[in-house]
Amino acid sequence: MRESNDQLQTKGSELAVPKSPAPFSRYDRKLEFILRTASKIFAEKGYHSTTMRDISRATRVSLAGLYHYCESKEELLFLIQDNCFGRVLERLEERLQDVEDPGTALRVFIENHLSFFAANMAEMKVLSHEGESLAGEKYEHVANKKKEYTQRVRQILLELQRQTNGKQKIDLTVATYALFGMLNWIYNWYDPDGNLKVRDLARNFTRLFLGGFIAGTVPMPLNLDTARGKAENMSVWRATTTETR
Repeated sequence: MRESNDQLQTKGSELAVPKSPAPFSRYDRKLEFILRTASKIFAEKGYHSTTMRDISRATRVSLAGLYHYCESKEELLFLIQDNCFGRVLERLEERLQDVEDPGTALRVFIENHLSFFAANMAEMKVLSHEGESLAGEKYEHVANKKKEYTQRVRQILLELQRQTNGKQKIDLTVATYALFGMLNWIYNWYDPDGNLKVRDLARNFTRLFLGGFIAGTVPMPLNLDTARGKAENMSVWRATTTETR
């Protein structure tokens, strides 16, 4: 008998964060294999260009078999995103339990984020490109997890900012999304099997974010508030919106 959608979602969550040391069931291992394979195909072809037949061929699981594990292609995407955000947030909270210093907390976050996604590069690309491909309750569920993760990092940056005595404060929204943007771009260039190890990557990102690229190396402070003339309209189109009405 085919399992309900709620049961499948529960199994997906248990797959990402096992609740007991007992080994996965045969069902769980098969579902994990399907999700891992679907992640690679979504990353290569894009979610909307992928069909269930593509996943069936890659996994060698019949279409009827796939629908035993999930109700639709959208549910596969949901389970991938739900598991990834759930697992990386769970790991972060576990590693931050005894950490009080916000600087240390930031380093823990960066290393946790990079080590997780360096081991799941296809999933990282899917999360980056297919965040808006879900709809309805599935979208809201994942969006809430993403928001929880973002707010956790924002809180770390806020505590770190309060710890400093500098008068010039970077906007927290800018800082938070700049940090995520920097970290999430690694799927385009980073080779997990290359010479640059994840720990070294995390160390460099932490130094870059905290210290800035040229901090302490220039003789005079840069005047970033000086603007010459009006901001230029850099649109590729010459006609303005008023001219086309």
